[in-house]
This record gives sequence, C-alpha cells and structure tokens, in this order.
Amino acid sequence: MEPLGLVAGSGRFPLLVAEEAKRRGVPVVALGIPGVTDPALEAAAGGLSWFKLGQLDASIKALKDKGVRKVVMAGKVQHVSLFGGVLPDWRAAKVLLGLKDKRTDTILKAIVDEFAKDGLEFVSSACYLEHLLAPNGPLTKRTFSKDELSDAALGWKAAKAVAGFDIGQTVVVQGRAIVAVEGMEGTDACVERAAALARSQGREPALLVVKVAKPKQDFRFDLPVVGLDSLVHFKKMGVKALALEAGSTLIFDRDRFAADADASGIAVAGYPPEGPLS
Repeated sequence: MEPLGLVAGSGRFPLLVAEEAKRRGVPVVALGIPGVTDPALEAAAGGLSWFKLGQLDASIKALKDKGVRKVVMAGKVQHVSLFGGVLPDWRAAKVLLGLKDKRTDTILKAIVDEFAKDGLEFVSSACYLEHLLAPNGPLTKRTFSKDELSDAALGWKAAKAVAGFDIGQTVVVQGRAIVAVEGMEGTDACVERAAALARSQGREPALLVVKVAKPKQDFRFDLPVVGLDSLVHFKKMGVKALALEAGSTLIFDRDRFAADADASGIAVAGYPPEGPLS
C-alpha cells in the first residue's frame, strides 16, 4: 500500500493521524521538527526523521525517496517561530522571498505549492480523523443558557471577522463584551489573558470561548483543534461554555472530552458556519 507522508508539528494531532493510518494498514513516513514534535511519534509511526525548520529541500527528498505521494500536515508550529531561529535552505529561502506577506495561510500555502512541484500532494489534515470533527448540536448534557447563547452569537461574528484576516480563530466573551481575541500567542494564552482581564476589573471569570474555522478554510492546514489539555486549561481559567464550528473543528478524544466537560460544568456545542442564533 502507498505510504502516507506526515509533516508533524506539536501536540497529539500527528500521533492520532499516525495511529489511525496504521490501524487501517497504511504505512506512515513521518517528518518531525526538533523541540516541536513529540518524540513519541517515532513509535506511533514506526519511524521518524528529524528536520529543522527551513530544511525544505531535504524534507521533500526524504518523502519522495520513500515513495510518498500523499502528505498530511498535522500539529501546530507557532507562527512566531518564523521570525527567528530559522536557517532556510536555498529552496525555503526562495519561497520566503516570494511571499506577499507573512500570514499563516500565505506561508503554509507557499510550502504546500512547493511540495506539489515534486509531485507531493497535501490532503486534508482531518484525513482518517473525520470521526473527531465537532458535530452540529450539543456535546454535553448542559446546554447553553440564554445569556451564553447571546454571547456565543456575538463572539461568533467577531471570530469569523478575525479569522478572515488570518489573525486567529478564537474569541473570548463575557457579559456581552469581547474580552480577548487570539493572535500569534495561541488559544490557551488568549483565554488566560481574558481571565486576567476579568479579574483585573474585580469580576470572577465566567468566560465563553468561541472557536471557528476561517471563512475559506483550507482543510490541508491550520484546522482549529481542541483536546483534553485545552479543557483542563479552560476550567482553570473560568471558562463556562465553548462554541465550536461543526464539521471544521477537531475534538481529540471526543467522547472523553464531552464527559470531562460535563464533569467540569462546561457546556460545549457545535454550530454551523453561520453560527448560533441568539
């Protein structure tokens, strides 16, 4: 069977892709980034080759030499890391010099296009993980209150606008006010900032988190993701509800995620691209 190439960032995402591919009998050729990719991927994928950020030509050659034609990009590489510590090879330097801007989508699409020149096609990041996409409707026993639904509707409009500019995909709301918008720092830091802002005003955090896909989401990269670690952090920061875009957001360990959310008193629901109606 033809092997699947796996370009792995951080977190469990790459491990889940590798495990599901192997369960289906698909061999995996995994590439990792030192200090970013979890070394446990080596066991999950049955091997792992390491490449530093910027080693584009060597990465392409490693996949081609193993007979790879289809590739999945899974896991996060912090956007901010592109502003320092990267020593690009000649091919990566050429790609970076040709960028019209340094938005996440611009950079990743340019990389995907460069792989395509050598016959390597990137497929959906949700490949083999479609069963973990957020469904439309409540995931928890507790559903959104009327006030939470109003906050979710407000946050959804803001999140879609921000995501459209490729700034972030998460907005935090409390009491009909946008408290924080995600930037390069990521979702957890955004939620933590929102909790600190609420406390600075003498209010106990009762946050609602909205996480959406971009208006023209490219499923080959940068899909919104939540998991058990996210849930632990949300509870600590005073999150009371979580609104996700159905069919476009991956929920790792989905069944346990719903059970743990119930145990934590956090309402979770999926909504269509147009969002909830307040």
